[in-house]
This record gives sequence, structure tokens and C-alpha cells, in this order.
Amino acid sequence: MAVLEHPAAERTVFDVYSESCPSRALLNLVTSRWAVLILGVLEQEPVRFGELRRRLGTISQKVLTDKLRDLETEGLISRTVIDRPLAVEYALTDIGRTATVPLAGLRVWAEAHCDARK
Repeated sequence: MAVLEHPAAERTVFDVYSESCPSRALLNLVTSRWAVLILGVLEQEPVRFGELRRRLGTISQKVLTDKLRDLETEGLISRTVIDRPLAVEYALTDIGRTATVPLAGLRVWAEAHCDARK
């Protein structure tokens, strides 16, 4: 259970095991396969859309666009339009950067144990 402290000493208690907790939607977003990989790529440096798609391999343009939109809406990444040449670059926000350590652990675990599954 996490507690969010507000300046006015108000306390909001979140419980991911509660059906109505908004933390469930955030957990669902950041633990999706593509979000884990997108945030991992952006952990290194800001990346343009085309490079991100190449790095991820089999992701479709629509799925990548939708997932980037969702991550931006939740404040985990930022989107910057570059005028010359016209391009869009994505980067982690401060809150997005806080997700990189636990998600990196998940990626390392998956790589280390993929041969051990039945």
C-alpha cells in the first residue's frame, strides 16, 4: 500500500489490490510488453519514432503510436516535434525515469529465465 503525501498534510492511500484503485491502470500500462520495451529504449537517450520502431522490431506503427500516446498521457514520456528535418522525438520524463529501475529488473529476469520455462 502506498501513501501519497500532499502539502496540506492530506493523505491519499493507494492499494493496488483494490479493484477501484487508480494505481491498477498505471500498473497495467507500464507492465505491458511494449511499454516495458519502449521505456527501456528511452532509458538510454531520447529517440525518434522511426528509430524506436526499428529497435522494437515487430511492433506495428499503430500499436507503437497508441502505446506512446498512452505513456505520454500518463506523463511517463514527453513528445517533442523537431522542425528540421520534421521529426518527433520521445524522451522519459522525471516520473518515467523512476520506472526504469524496476522495469530493467523485469527485463533482466526475463532474459535470465527464458530457457528455464516449461
